[in-house]
Amino acid sequence: MKKFLFSASILAMLAGVSFNSSANPIKEAPKASKKLKADPNNGGIKLPKGFGAIVVSEGVGEARHIAVSSKGDIYVKLQKLVNGKGNILLQDLNGDGKADVTKSFGNYTGTGMAISNGYLYASSDTSVYRYALKNGLVDENAKPETIITGLEFYREHSSKPIALDDKGNLYVTFGAPSNACQEKNRVKDSPGMDPCPILDWHGGIWKFDANKLNQKHSDGVRYATGLRNCVALDWNKEVGELYALQHGRDQLSYLYPELYNDEKSAELPSEEFFQVKEGSDFGWPYCYYDHLQGKKILAPEYGGDGKKQGRCADKGQPIMAFPGHYAPNDLLFYTGNLFPARYKNGAFVCFHGSWNRFPLNQQGYFVAFIPFGKDGKPSGKYEVFAQGFAGVNPIKSSGDAKHRPMGLAQGADGSLYITDSVKGKIWRVITQK
Repeated sequence: MKKFLFSASILAMLAGVSFNSSANPIKEAPKASKKLKADPNNGGIKLPKGFGAIVVSEGVGEARHIAVSSKGDIYVKLQKLVNGKGNILLQDLNGDGKADVTKSFGNYTGTGMAISNGYLYASSDTSVYRYALKNGLVDENAKPETIITGLEFYREHSSKPIALDDKGNLYVTFGAPSNACQEKNRVKDSPGMDPCPILDWHGGIWKFDANKLNQKHSDGVRYATGLRNCVALDWNKEVGELYALQHGRDQLSYLYPELYNDEKSAELPSEEFFQVKEGSDFGWPYCYYDHLQGKKILAPEYGGDGKKQGRCADKGQPIMAFPGHYAPNDLLFYTGNLFPARYKNGAFVCFHGSWNRFPLNQQGYFVAFIPFGKDGKPSGKYEVFAQGFAGVNPIKSSGDAKHRPMGLAQGADGSLYITDSVKGKIWRVITQK
């Protein structure tokens, strides 16, 4: 596996912040002066009765995660630069829910975006930065601080999603640059490495000091392991625990046609939802979860036959499992009061959508809601909350999707923001009588 490293000079350059419009200086967004009204067709998506959606922006670029300040200013991370910039600021100056001003800053791409303790945190694939906020806005006169730097870049699972707790800790995903830790990645008959050396520095979640500058990977603590790639993670304030959803492995039928047919490979392995405690081991690459059998299964690279559990019997279990390849890409625990009481402290999950469920139709492409109990566990089955993003049905190929839900954020008023990774369309979900 070939590694791609950024030099310190390039990282320093990437950290620079500049705004691409001096003609429209940034102003503090006012509180909504009028009752918000949903768009007639909810911006093309379908929601439960009593909800509506406003299109905040028709497109800012290939959006990833999103954060909204207490003043209502919206920050979006981009996967590709737009006009040389990778972070977007949207402002609604007249209180109608739609963006009137669009600004951009920071010439690096990435995934993570979060606000905590007066700072905006944003991640690239190799670093995590933070910007001081003044009245909820990025301070134009202050340079961004580098919190973590020098992280390795791989072509596979290189994004660095982030979450912050209320104790001054920053959690960063280090995805495994591999499908199943084979000696030759994704090659038939190539055995799995045992023990898997990738787990030393990847395939897990690391914890860092959210306030310490210029940390390196080695300064962090491996908080949890056995996680192939977790793009969706959030700190649950109600129970004081980290939660994450994993992207399961691929290509069971391609690599092991004698054990799995294409239909089974489309459904497996499950996408897993975890309560993540320090020291957790969820079993990748040795194990995967089979929601059809309701248990962890030994991977075929390590002697599994699709039924055997072996060493996987005592690995960390999911609190909920979803069909294969739905691609959970963001997680949000709802703490607002705008939505009905049953949504309080429940979880919203963005399913970006599959690309590899052939010969079945592609699935996902929706936002789910999961009710939670006071014990920090789901209290019911998941529900499809927002759907219709793809604009086509059935979905034969991910490339046919008009939009793909990617990021989630909660506004100060309790509204729910959803980003799209295709064009960067942004919806704001509100209640409607």
